[in-house]
Amino acid sequence: MYVKSVVIKNKTGLHARPAAEFVGCAKRYSSDIRVRRPGEAEGVSAKSMMRVLSKCLSQGVTVEISAHGEDEEQAVEALAALVESGFGEEE
Repeated sequence: MYVKSVVIKNKTGLHARPAAEFVGCAKRYSSDIRVRRPGEAEGVSAKSMMRVLSKCLSQGVTVEISAHGEDEEQAVEALAALVESGFGEEE
């Protein structure tokens, strides 16, 4: 398992467009990928739009992205980079 924590940077958080981009990126990998707030017992599938939106991840929130599988490190690093980029939203 590979895990990385990142902070949501974009003003609007993971609303519909960034969440769709996040889920689309996650679906490119075969690993089981989860996202959660630190301290939560279980994460939700990063490949499910509804589950990602249900986390209500807003600007400033720290999220933990974890993956288990053959491409786990690449998956987590790609998703972390996407979050850290602010999804291309202007500040």
